[in-house]
Amino acid sequence: MNRRRIGIFGGSFNPIHFGHIRLARHIRKEAALDELWFMVSPQNPLKVSHTLLSDDKRLQLVRLALQREKGLKACDYEFRMPKPSYTWNTLQALAADYPDHHFVLVIGADNWACFDQWFRADDIVASYDIVVYPRQGSDIDESVLPTNVSVVHTPLFPFSSTQVRQRIAAGKSISGMVPRAVERMIAEQGLYR
Repeated sequence: MNRRRIGIFGGSFNPIHFGHIRLARHIRKEAALDELWFMVSPQNPLKVSHTLLSDDKRLQLVRLALQREKGLKACDYEFRMPKPSYTWNTLQALAADYPDHHFVLVIGADNWACFDQWFRADDIVASYDIVVYPRQGSDIDESVLPTNVSVVHTPLFPFSSTQVRQRIAAGKSISGMVPRAVERMIAEQGLYR
């Protein structure tokens, strides 16, 4: 049986922006993924943040942003997992629930640099393919990577969710930073003000 390759791209997406989407398009193509799932991370109960929108609002923004994107999907799977949500537990549960899929973990070079601190990091490396994308200030020595860890050479995208939130808080336009549907929902609901 030829299993579908599904990338798991986790994050708070607070809010999702064009950098996330363009990066995801590149990763999907370079890593030969059938789909890339934007795994919206639930708020960690131990790290309450006043700038983090509710889980449902962030998921709604991701769904709006991806509605016309081929092969990119919003995913709320971790909302039903015990908190805090550990990547190992998520991957194991996904593999059990979707036996016809081959799951690939997608992380930034900054996360790969501290991957040994992740919960059951050795088990993740032993059990799953990992795709690492570049991040400003985080270099990777590809010659020492395990065989199932690969680097995709994607462009660096110039803005972050923090910058989007700062512009909204300052009453500045975020046009061109986020999809129009996302911009509209943020404006109509007064999010991040």
